[in-house]
Amino acid sequence: MSAQGQGQASATTEGRDTRPVRVLVVDDESQIVRALKVVLREAGFEAVPAETASQALDLAALRPPEAAIVDLVLPDGDGVEVTRRLREWSEMPILVLSALGEEEQKVRALEAGADDYITKPFGARELVARLQAALRRASPAAEEPRITVEGLEVDLAGRVVLRDGEPVHLTPIEFELLRVLLRNRGRLMTHRKLLAEVWGPEYVDDIQPLRTHIARLRAKIEPEGAAGPRYIVTDPGVGYRFSL
Repeated sequence: MSAQGQGQASATTEGRDTRPVRVLVVDDESQIVRALKVVLREAGFEAVPAETASQALDLAALRPPEAAIVDLVLPDGDGVEVTRRLREWSEMPILVLSALGEEEQKVRALEAGADDYITKPFGARELVARLQAALRRASPAAEEPRITVEGLEVDLAGRVVLRDGEPVHLTPIEFELLRVLLRNRGRLMTHRKLLAEVWGPEYVDDIQPLRTHIARLRAKIEPEGAAGPRYIVTDPGVGYRFSL
């Protein structure tokens, strides 16, 4: 993994001081930890390394970090449990690292409170972008009344959607799906989380209706003639995210 071309992004705690944002990095592979330390340092962050679940929880309790990057497989536990324990007392952004084919573990981690995940091997620019997006979402800010993304305009308060300046009619369910995805743009939303937020907790297993409504929403808002989805991206077996 190379940090070449990453640039010197600002990673200070805005509004408080100029110290670097501290990121807990939990992985028992020394090569991964070294690479993450380099990537984070070059992006302006301070990495706090830990090799085990217990060490990570101790370090976090001793001096709470502003964010965490946690591997799913650890020698004395797993990243799901670390995520769950951190989420008991902290709202810090948590990204989990996973290998290909660990869909069930990814879903468990996201449902335990992780904000996003990165699949190994990963690029430095993607990891930093995901981390910065999670930190932005965690910062207190007034809800944006209007969101514009490359030809798509959404007035959340007025419930008005325009694509290339033309009005788009959405059903209440379609608009609510779009609203939830937009408010969490860049963040992976699991099937269960979307179903709970839009339909209610009693519908968290009804995945097929969700897929049907997402398909209809895409047909209405996605650019015509595009090779694939531009706005709403599928993570197979896990969920959806509104692309940054």
